[in-house]
Amino acid sequence: MQNIKVKEIGEIIEGFAPLDLQEEYDNCGLQVGDPDMDITGILITIDVTSEIIKEAEENSCNLIISHHPVTLSGIKKITPDNLPGGLILDAIKKNIAIYSAHTNIDSIKSGVSGVLAEKLGLINTRILDQRKNLIVKLVTFVPVDNADKVRNALFEAGAGHIGNYDSCSYNLSGFGTFRGNENSNPFVGQPGKIHKEEELRIETIFPVNIQNRVVKSLIEAHPYEEPAFDIYPLNNKSDFYGYGIIGELLEPVHPTEFIKKLKHTTHSGCIRHTEILNTSIQKVAICGGSGSFLIKKAILSGADIFISGDIKYHQFFDAPKTMIICDIGHYESEQFTKELFFKILTKKIPNFAIRLSKINTNPIKYF
Repeated sequence: MQNIKVKEIGEIIEGFAPLDLQEEYDNCGLQVGDPDMDITGILITIDVTSEIIKEAEENSCNLIISHHPVTLSGIKKITPDNLPGGLILDAIKKNIAIYSAHTNIDSIKSGVSGVLAEKLGLINTRILDQRKNLIVKLVTFVPVDNADKVRNALFEAGAGHIGNYDSCSYNLSGFGTFRGNENSNPFVGQPGKIHKEEELRIETIFPVNIQNRVVKSLIEAHPYEEPAFDIYPLNNKSDFYGYGIIGELLEPVHPTEFIKKLKHTTHSGCIRHTEILNTSIQKVAICGGSGSFLIKKAILSGADIFISGDIKYHQFFDAPKTMIICDIGHYESEQFTKELFFKILTKKIPNFAIRLSKINTNPIKYF
């Protein structure tokens, strides 16, 4: 088995869902443990409970990956008789690390809501509530003969995506000047002499979470000893980041048939919903977890139905005769996050011991 440290697992998850995406109230990242500890196995769960810690111990998993953090509100004491202190103490005693990805993985297009949308067979999916300030623009300057190589390297690293288009860039001809000192080894020109070179200014954009990968590819492909480049934050809304998903079914279906499928797919013990309207369902809006804040967004998007969890009584009045609201339960709407973690990790470390928890940690039961 390959040697992998806790911090390396964190880096894999954060490459998909950067910690910068978490909300201010949240507590994502390493919760318990030493980032330099070698991992013997990974257990993936939605919540951390005493049963989960026991399951991890019994299966030689010394790292737990959870969706919900051990705590959001802070800890005043760590003793066996209180939560979450007791869980933390138990994990420390058993040398088990805990890592959580919560609102950062909620706000990725292919994150929590995206997985549920996939399970329900939605197509043409897009972010329901796009976030701003998460796209950056890269500008670099390349000798004309090397421009294609550098540009293609940027595209292969993930830059240049705009909606349904890829390989997007803007290119402008000009010239650059530079003079290397006695310690330089310039690609063109001579140390100590000012050199003028015909160059292309290449501009492209990418989501901020892949910045390290894009810059690394730029440096590797660029012929200059010291490539010049600038990165600018943009105020544009993002196609990659935001809350909720909206998409379409292949064919319209009757509301009762769709709700039956929804109940079967999510294994929900109870679906609370508004009046069944005498229309068909084709446009579907989804938000995993507590998504009632998106009800108005879903209405404005023209959704036939909105699916989430934790919807309060008065919020069911927010879409009279315009859209069906369905509350399938918080856990039920996020349960497939375990599969998402598994997919992210096995793509990078396919031969490592990664296990999905067999415990349903949903604290809500149905009679």
